[in-house]
Amino acid sequence: MTGLPIDELSILGVECFAHHGVFDFERREGQTFVVDLVLGLDTAPAAASDDLADTVDYGSLVAQVKAAVESDPVDLIETVAQRIADVCLGERRVQWVRVTIHKPDAPIDATFRDVALTITRNARPAP
Repeated sequence: MTGLPIDELSILGVECFAHHGVFDFERREGQTFVVDLVLGLDTAPAAASDDLADTVDYGSLVAQVKAAVESDPVDLIETVAQRIADVCLGERRVQWVRVTIHKPDAPIDATFRDVALTITRNARPAP
């Protein structure tokens, strides 16, 4: 990396329906999860070439993220967030990712607007 600032690509409000949670009814009935992504990447090559091959195809990435969220139920949103980060970092141009997963229907016995977890992960340098 040259020390230049990295650009940020944001994809916000991706709705997914999945069966994650620690309670039986969450696994049985499922609920909506909402994902926000911020990807750190250099967009200069794509700007210069105007070619999709020189950037992240966010349509394809969102489909992969949605599939990752909606498969294989787990107990914790922490696990889901890491799964999403791994998908995003599988894109070779992504240098880091910030994932926020919202669980607006979390089983909390109180009035609340949202439960959200945000994680930031960096790509590992090539060996």
